[in-house]
Amino acid sequence: MADQNSYLRYKRDTRHLLYWMIHASNSIIKSTGPNAASITTNTTGQITVSSLVPMSKLIAEHVKPIPSTIYRIFQAVIDARKASHAVFQQLVSKTPDPEIEKSNISHRHFINGLTEAFEALGGKIWASEQKSGNKLADEEDLDAVIFTNAFSALNLGDSSNVGEEEDAESDDAGPSTVSFARPKKKSSKGKKGKGGKKLKAKKKPAEKEASIEDIPLESYRIIQDETGITTDYLMAVYSLIKQWAELRDYVQKLWHEVAYDGMNSAVGGAMSNVAIAMVKQTQSAIFVDFPGHDSYETVMNTITRGDPEKAQGMFQTSLHQVGPAGNVMKSQSTDVDVKEQFMIHAYQDLLDFITDFQANRSGKPTKRMLANIRDWDPKFDVRRASKDQRLKWRRAYTISWLYDLVNVYSAIVVQRNTMQGQHWVYNEVDWSVNGPWSQHRRLYGLNELASDITALAMQKPGTDIRKKILPHHVFQIQCIVDSMTVSRGWSLSNLRGHVLSAPAPAFRPRRDVDLFLDRENQRVGHGYIQAVDLLKQFFAKDAEIHGTPNRHTRTSDLLEEFQGELFRWLGESQYAHLLKTIEPSRFSNTNANGLWEYSPFLCGAGLAEALELAYSLNFWIWDRIPEPMCIIHLHNMLVKKGYIAKPVGLWDTLQAFFSNEFFAGGKIPDSDFSEGFLAVCSESGSRQATFQRRAISRNVARTAVDLHGALNMDANRFFKNKSLLRIYREAEWIPDRIPDDEVTMPSGLEAVRICKTKVITDPVTGKKVLEDTPITIKSRARGTTDEEMIELTSSLQHSGDDLSIPAEIRASIPEGYTYQTYKPSPLLEGTQLLDILKRDMVNDISGEGHPLSSLNYTFVTCRMMMMFTMIENRLQDRRNHLWTRAYEEEPRMMREKRVSLTALVLAGEDEECMQVIADVFQDQRCGWMTHIYWEGLEELNKTWGDIQKDQDAPPSCNVM
Repeated sequence: MADQNSYLRYKRDTRHLLYWMIHASNSIIKSTGPNAASITTNTTGQITVSSLVPMSKLIAEHVKPIPSTIYRIFQAVIDARKASHAVFQQLVSKTPDPEIEKSNISHRHFINGLTEAFEALGGKIWASEQKSGNKLADEEDLDAVIFTNAFSALNLGDSSNVGEEEDAESDDAGPSTVSFARPKKKSSKGKKGKGGKKLKAKKKPAEKEASIEDIPLESYRIIQDETGITTDYLMAVYSLIKQWAELRDYVQKLWHEVAYDGMNSAVGGAMSNVAIAMVKQTQSAIFVDFPGHDSYETVMNTITRGDPEKAQGMFQTSLHQVGPAGNVMKSQSTDVDVKEQFMIHAYQDLLDFITDFQANRSGKPTKRMLANIRDWDPKFDVRRASKDQRLKWRRAYTISWLYDLVNVYSAIVVQRNTMQGQHWVYNEVDWSVNGPWSQHRRLYGLNELASDITALAMQKPGTDIRKKILPHHVFQIQCIVDSMTVSRGWSLSNLRGHVLSAPAPAFRPRRDVDLFLDRENQRVGHGYIQAVDLLKQFFAKDAEIHGTPNRHTRTSDLLEEFQGELFRWLGESQYAHLLKTIEPSRFSNTNANGLWEYSPFLCGAGLAEALELAYSLNFWIWDRIPEPMCIIHLHNMLVKKGYIAKPVGLWDTLQAFFSNEFFAGGKIPDSDFSEGFLAVCSESGSRQATFQRRAISRNVARTAVDLHGALNMDANRFFKNKSLLRIYREAEWIPDRIPDDEVTMPSGLEAVRICKTKVITDPVTGKKVLEDTPITIKSRARGTTDEEMIELTSSLQHSGDDLSIPAEIRASIPEGYTYQTYKPSPLLEGTQLLDILKRDMVNDISGEGHPLSSLNYTFVTCRMMMMFTMIENRLQDRRNHLWTRAYEEEPRMMREKRVSLTALVLAGEDEECMQVIADVFQDQRCGWMTHIYWEGLEELNKTWGDIQKDQDAPPSCNVM
C-alpha cells in the first residue's frame, strides 16, 4: 500500500529502472568484452545521471527491442520529476527563495539528464509510436521484464558468461533466457552452524569479487549531491501532503455518511483507522531516507518555507471536467487554504495543548488557556459565524477534548498519587499501551493515540516535544476533530474550500454505541449488556444440572469483567461519574460525558474495537462449550430427514457462514450424521493439532498484555474464523499485511488481490491463466473460472496512458502535471482502494451480505442454552430412553450430558426423540435479524458492474 504515494512510486520506479539497466549493461559488457564497451561493469547499484546516457546508448545498440515496460517506467520517473519541478517553480514565482531556486536548478539538470538518457535508449521513437497508435505490447509482466535476463536470447554473442552470474531460472522464461537473481535483503545475523571451528582451520579463501548480485534492490539509486538530496526531500514532503489532503477528504466523507446517511459509525471508525495506517506507513517508508527530518514541524517548515502566511497563494487546486465526447466542459481553480489544508491549525492546537498541560500537569488548563476555551457551545451555528469565529470554536473544542482524553487516560496513575499517597513521577511513567498500566482499560478505540499524547503532555514544564509530534499524530487529531465539525455541517472541500450546511438532523455520536450496549434494556434480545446477564444465569443453571459448581466459573468471570469494561469505558467513562479525584471534564457545563458525546470518531473507533472483542470472546466461549456444535448438527440432521420442513433461519445461516468450523472440511453431511459429528471432533483432536494449540496457548499466556492477546483465535480448537475487524487490527489496519488465507471470499479485497495476481500462459493448453495463490485456488474451488477472474482484472484495472486524455485537456494542464504513464491501477490505489475495502467493512459490520460482526452471539448462545433446557425438560417428562441413558444411567455419558444426548440422537433412529427436538426448533424459530445489534442491516446498492460504470464515466483531473 505504501507505494501508492507519488514519491514512493517514484522511488520504486527508479530502483526498477536502474536494476534493469545496470544488469543489462553488465550482461552486454561481459558478452562483448570490456574493451568493446565504453563503460565498465557496475557492482554497486549506484549511478550518476551523466552515466545514464552512455549506458542507455550501449543498451540501445545491443538490446532490440527494448521492452515497452522499461520505456513506461523511464517516462514515469521523468514525469514525477517534472511534476515536482513545476510545483517548486510555482512556489518561487511569487515568493523567491534562494534554497528552492537552487534546488530547482538541480532539478532541471536532473530532468535534462534523464530525458537525454531516455532518448538515447530510443524513448523518443517509442513515444511517437505511442502517439501514432502503433503501440508496443502493453501486457508485459513487470517482474518478468525487470528481473529476467532475456539478453542471452538476443544478438550478444556468447551468452555463457551471462549465465555464470545468474543463480536461478525464471518460471516464465524460455529455454534460452536466464533469470537475474532477485535481490534479497542482507541478513544481519552472522553465519553459524556445525563445523564453524573446522572452517577456521582451513586456508583462508581468496576475497570474493564485488558482485552486483550482492546488492539489494533498496540500494539501487541515482547518486546526487547535497542539493539533489534536498530536492528529493522536497518531493517527498510534497507527495506526503498531497496524500494527507486526499485521505482527509475521504475521511470527512466517511463521517458525513455516518451523520447524514446513517452509516454505522463502526465502519467510519474502522475505515478511518485504515486511512491513518496509510499515513503512518507512508511516512515510515519515506523518512527512512531522511533520518531526523520526520517530524510534522520539519515537514511543514519545508513546504511553507517556515512561514504559512507567505505560503498562502502559492498552492492551487484545479478541476478539469470532460464531457462525454471528450470536450472540456468546465475548468476551475482555487487557492489552497494552506493552514487548513496542511493541518496547521490542528498541529498548533495540539502543540498549545501539550505546552499548557505541561505547565502544571494537574489536568487543569492555565488561566490564560481557560479564558480562551471556556463555555464551548456544542450547538454553535457554523453557518452564521465568521471564519475566525469558527476557528476559535473548533480550537476550543480541540483543546478541551484533548484535556479530557489525557485526564481519562492518565487517571489510574494520578489516582494512585492523589488517593493512595504513591509517588509516581509522571514524566518517567511508561504510558505506552503495552506498558505496566495496560491492564487498566481506559478508552476503546484510541488507547494508542492517547498513550502518545499523554507521554508528551506529562513531560516536565517547558520540554520541547515538537520533534516527537509526527505527521500521523496530527492527521489523526485532524480526523477526530473533522468527525465532529462534519456532523455540525462544516467540512473542507479541496476545490470549494470551507463548505457550510445545516447540522445532521437528530444525529448523536453515541447512536450505534447505545444500540450495541442497550444499557437500558430497551430492545430485548439485541443489547450486549443484557445478553451477558442472561448467559451467566444459563451457565449457573447448566453447572447445577451437571453437578459441577465451577463448570463455567472462568467463562462467567471473563464475561462479567468484559461487560464491566464496556459499561464503564465504552460510550461513557468513569470520568463522567466516578473519577472525582481528577479535574472535571472541560465539557461539564453542557455534558460531563463530552469526551464521547461530542466525538463521532471516538464512538466509531471504540465501537469497532468492542465489536471485535465481543466476537472473539464469544468464539472463545463456543470453543469451550458443546451447545453450538450440538445445535447445528441436530438442526442439519432434522432438516435433511424432513422433521423440520423449512430450515430455521438463524441456524441455517450460521451453518452457511461457519461451515468449516461446524463440519470437517466444511462438508455438510446429508447422511451418516453421527460420523459427521465425530469427524469434526477427530479432525481438531489429532495429536499434531492438539500440540500446535498448546504451543499457541503457552505463547498467549506468556505474551498477552490485553484481552486482544488473550483471545488469540489461533489457539481455538474449532472456532478460528476471525471477524474482518480482527483481521484488520492484527494487520495493523494495513490491507497488504492481511494473509491470503484470511481474505474473506467473496470480497473487495479478494478482487484487489486477484487484480494483482500474475497472468501466465498454461504450458499445456496455451491459455491465459492466473498464477496459483491461496486466493485464486479458493476462487476456483468456489466455481470462478480463470477467464472470469482475468475479466475482473481487466475491468478493475485500466491503463493510465496519458494519451487517453483528450488533447485539449492535456494542453490545459501545465507542464509537469501529467498522468503517470506507467500502467497504474487507479481503482487499486488511495481513496478508490478505500472505497472498495469500505464495502467489505459495511458487509461485515452492518450489511446484508456477510454481516458476521452484526450478530449478538452472546444472545445466540443464550438461545442455544435455552433450547437445550427445553429439549431436556420435554424428554425428561416422557422418560425418553436416550435421555435416561445420557442423563441418569451411564456415568461416562453423564460427564457431558448434552454431547452424549446429541451423539445418541445422531446415531440412532429414535422417532420420539427426534420429533421432540424438531418441535423445539419449530417453536423457537428465529432468524439472523432476531439478535443483531442494530435496528436493521444496510443494503449494498452497488455491484462490481456499477463500480465499473462509475470508472467509465467522463474523467476529471484534480491537480494540486
